[in-house]
Amino acid sequence: MLVVVVAASAAFGLLHLAPGDPVSGIADMSNVSAELRAQWRAQGGYDQPIAVQYARWMADVARGRLGRSTSQQRPVIDVIGDRLPNTLLLMSLALAASVLLGTALGAWQGARAGSRRDRALTFASLLLYSIPEFWLALALLYVFAFRAHVLPATGMIDAAMYDSMTPWQQMVDRARHLVLPWLSLTLIGTAIFARYQRSTMRDVLRESFVRTARAKGLSESAVRRQARRAAILPVVTLSGLFFPALLTGAVFVERVYGWPGMGSALLKAVGDRDYALVSACVIVGSAMTALGSLLADVVRVILDPRLRGS
Repeated sequence: MLVVVVAASAAFGLLHLAPGDPVSGIADMSNVSAELRAQWRAQGGYDQPIAVQYARWMADVARGRLGRSTSQQRPVIDVIGDRLPNTLLLMSLALAASVLLGTALGAWQGARAGSRRDRALTFASLLLYSIPEFWLALALLYVFAFRAHVLPATGMIDAAMYDSMTPWQQMVDRARHLVLPWLSLTLIGTAIFARYQRSTMRDVLRESFVRTARAKGLSESAVRRQARRAAILPVVTLSGLFFPALLTGAVFVERVYGWPGMGSALLKAVGDRDYALVSACVIVGSAMTALGSLLADVVRVILDPRLRGS
């Protein structure tokens, strides 16, 4: 809860320190008189001192009132309700694929550390790890959508044909629109988990219990299986720490592909000086980050009984 309050308060302060306000963020202001703008600012309370606005905002949030979006002219809770499921779908699929692929690849590399194939994969993962999400998203967009024409470029559905499709065709259409945003997040996530798991697996294979197992004549496949179990706990911790990075990456990826999630809504709200929507997105994002870290701790305790007494 403290993390959520601090993050939301910091976002509130930064928004109010920036030039402009929600009234100036309205797109068409050319025909609006100065008197009417002043009236709108008074109605929204934007002419009050920041401390007064902050106290009023915190009181509303404490009562579960997130306010009304000035850019979309509807309650913020409705905007979040429309966008959050799309972001959760994208992030959950990317996280699951990153963990599965990254740990499998990293464990394979760690067991063969120093080999030619390990060095090649290490270089590839370092390259992916170094690429910003938006740059990778643009590159995939160019290759698969604009050059190969095998996947749609933007959006979540084919707006022109979606209503005339069968339920199966609609599901396939949504899946095709999901591939590129999912792939952008998954490639980088896989590289992160693979590099971490490789290092952990290599260290575990040098520990004394592995040497003892080999000295007792245990097969190499059985030794590696035990090593993988020992090396999986740090990966669980990493998955909790990876969640904020995944959320940040989703913000830019959603913007590139026009994916209707919270990330694209947040960036647009920042440009429109939509205080209520930006603050609500930060609150939800902070809560998701804290929940992800808590879930990682719970899974670690389940996997390692030694942690239950600590």
